[in-house]
Amino acid sequence: MSEEHNISKLPQEQPANRPANQPAAKAAQQPAKPNNPNAGPNPPNAKPQQPRPKAPGPARPASPKKRHWGVLTSFLLFVIAPLAATIYYLFVIAEDQYASFVGFAIKSEEASSATDLLGGLSSLSGSSSSDTDILYQFIQSQDLVDRINQSIDLETIFSRPENDPIFAYDTSGTIEDLVAYWPRMVRIELDTNTNLILLRVHAFRADEAQLIAQHIVAESSDMINRLSAIARADATRYARDDLEKAVERLKSSREILTKFRSDTQIVDPSADIQGQMGLLNSLESQLAEAQIEMNLLLDTTREGDPRITQAERRIEVIQGLIADERGKFGLGGSARTDERDYSTLIGEFERLMVDLEYAQKTYLGAHAAFDASIAEAARKSRYLATFTQPTLAESPRYPQREVLAFIVGVFLLLGWSIAVLIFYSVRDRR
Repeated sequence: MSEEHNISKLPQEQPANRPANQPAAKAAQQPAKPNNPNAGPNPPNAKPQQPRPKAPGPARPASPKKRHWGVLTSFLLFVIAPLAATIYYLFVIAEDQYASFVGFAIKSEEASSATDLLGGLSSLSGSSSSDTDILYQFIQSQDLVDRINQSIDLETIFSRPENDPIFAYDTSGTIEDLVAYWPRMVRIELDTNTNLILLRVHAFRADEAQLIAQHIVAESSDMINRLSAIARADATRYARDDLEKAVERLKSSREILTKFRSDTQIVDPSADIQGQMGLLNSLESQLAEAQIEMNLLLDTTREGDPRITQAERRIEVIQGLIADERGKFGLGGSARTDERDYSTLIGEFERLMVDLEYAQKTYLGAHAAFDASIAEAARKSRYLATFTQPTLAESPRYPQREVLAFIVGVFLLLGWSIAVLIFYSVRDRR
């Protein structure tokens, strides 16, 4: 116990050793340095210790900057002001518009004939898509606009509002300007599945909108009728040409035959030959009787009897007549002034008759083909079927002011937002 007491008092008894132990105590209080064998007690490249940053103080209250006022000003100038002007124009200046609705389609009815190999398949065809496309383009064409303008003066109808620079038509424009303005007042919709055409015709008066729709239907019907006439003309054109050629050939054959009869003064050479043959047979019979009578006189009378001389004279006359009649059938005949015998006349007549018969048969065939083509064209009819007559509006529904104002506001807001985003993106990249 005395030893522990001595040990506890040992530092107090050795005051001379305290300065030697003091650096060790300070080293124990300092933080340990990294173990670097090459580093001395004070390395020459050692950086002085940086003071630790102070914690930031509380944020100051936000205040509007110059750019904030610029964004607000741009919003007022490019969104609010144009939108206010649009609303003022739509609800104060813009005139009311009436709409007339009409709908129609092109129908093509094809009745099958008895000789149609396809049977009833042709009767299943309805409206033709190509005809519908033609009508769709016709309604938007300058031809239709010009026709209707000449009938009801579209320029006056579309320029009713005096102080409406957007929806009203400027009467100082040309026909091209009127055609460009036409789609704004006549909205056309084509259903490709059913081939139906729907029209919505606008005007500043209800009766004028209906009048324009009625003229569109009338002009469209006329156009379809012209198409049908052209189709029928194409279907019968070749048959008509063949018929005209057959008629001309028949006329020519008959004229040549008439001229032949006039020149020869023979209506029918066959009948004339039969008459000539009958005359020749009669002369031959008379010659035979005269010769018999001559023989009898020679047997019963003396020479120099005047009856014998008379009989001989008669025989000579009959033989001369027979020679003349036979000469008409041969090359030696001279009874005709044109020096043509019956064989030549009959040959020419038969040739003319063959030509005439061929021309008649050709004419009959061409006429039958022409009648068949007309019947076939008549079975294929095309017409405009109006399933909705032009309506008469009782109240104006256009322009749709609320919808137009909303659309303008959305586009203005989107445009302004994109411009602001671009501005801030460029600013942040600086």
